[in-house]
Amino acid sequence: MTFTNSPRLIKGGIVLVDPQTLSPIRNGSVPGGIIALQYNPDSISRTLQATAVGGDGQDRSEAMRLKGPPVETIKLEAEIDATDQLDKNNSVVIQHGIQPQLAVLEMLVYPSSRQIEATRQKAASGILEILPMQAPLPLFIWSKARIIPVRVTDFSVTEEAFDIELNPIRATVSLGLRVLNMNDLGSDHPGSDLFSRYHREKESLAKMNTNFNYGTLGIGGIR
Repeated sequence: MTFTNSPRLIKGGIVLVDPQTLSPIRNGSVPGGIIALQYNPDSISRTLQATAVGGDGQDRSEAMRLKGPPVETIKLEAEIDATDQLDKNNSVVIQHGIQPQLAVLEMLVYPSSRQIEATRQKAASGILEILPMQAPLPLFIWSKARIIPVRVTDFSVTEEAFDIELNPIRATVSLGLRVLNMNDLGSDHPGSDLFSRYHREKESLAKMNTNFNYGTLGIGGIR
């Protein structure tokens, strides 16, 4: 039975886009450029490190000055389980387990094999490659309010169960992400516009928090 009034489950995920146009990369290693998590994590850990002016010996007049947005890092754990697909006789899962789902996540930290081969051929021809290979820009998407340019800083997989062919059928993936702001991308980079939107959304949400006053803290004022 289908319940038409049941809420549609929104999934978090990552979209790989062209760094200049923000269009999804549809011809790369990730089909459609879109990675949706099979199950939304129960929790996400975020750390913000302020970018203050100077160090511990700074001038006292600079104590409250900020050079720019904080450095924000995100950590999450995502579970991948083949049980549902096996029950539905999914032929890909029966043959490979969850390896395709793991591989699509691992592509976040791999350049394409085509790029590597092209670099090897240039080196064999005596052509020195100066610039590192350009990778797609990952956007971490966690609701409409959080569409954030990021860089994958660490990735680990714990494979927890296997089929008779030793294909993994259950795993936990840990992802570490660093939010990229205009200091990382440059003020004219399209990704900086996305970060600015993310920043403004935070400011709008902060203005909604109007439930407290000095009395809440048990004081009549500061002076």
